[in-house]
Amino acid sequence: MCDLVARTGRHQQRYEDGRRLVAGCIPFRYRNSSNKTSDGEQKKLLEVLMINSQSGPGLLFPKGGWENDETVEQAAAREAVEEAGVRGDIVQFLGFYDFKSKTHQDACCPEGMCRAAVFALHVKEELDSWPEQSTRRRTWLTVSEATSQCRYEWMQQALLTGFSDWHANWSKGGDSI
Repeated sequence: MCDLVARTGRHQQRYEDGRRLVAGCIPFRYRNSSNKTSDGEQKKLLEVLMINSQSGPGLLFPKGGWENDETVEQAAAREAVEEAGVRGDIVQFLGFYDFKSKTHQDACCPEGMCRAAVFALHVKEELDSWPEQSTRRRTWLTVSEATSQCRYEWMQQALLTGFSDWHANWSKGGDSI
């Protein structure tokens, strides 16, 4: 049984210019590859974490409503715990991505328009139990695999133009997380 509880309801939901504001993240990790570098060191393989959709085929990154009592970073980290059962460090803001929700239309947002703030989250811990574990399955994938299995075009763009571009530039600097 999970001691954590997912937030529900919309009473604290943020809206701006007729759009529901959401926060999400692309959780990532490095794992040792079977390949070695030219100097004999173990190569690290970059993987991202995706979860199944509750409403159809394809995989998603954790995301959900940004509420009035939290920062956008806190909302993104909360969604990672609730939906994917992971904790980590928010290391980079990747951008805003606009999309239309088919399932979340309400009085404040009758058209279903949403704006997602997406972050890179370096995973430090995978929880054994989490609030949505009965309805969510998590899967670690390479960026290439994640691109082909991603359900929504806006999430593919966040992965390819946000996350991948940031990671390529960041990793050239030789810094480690």
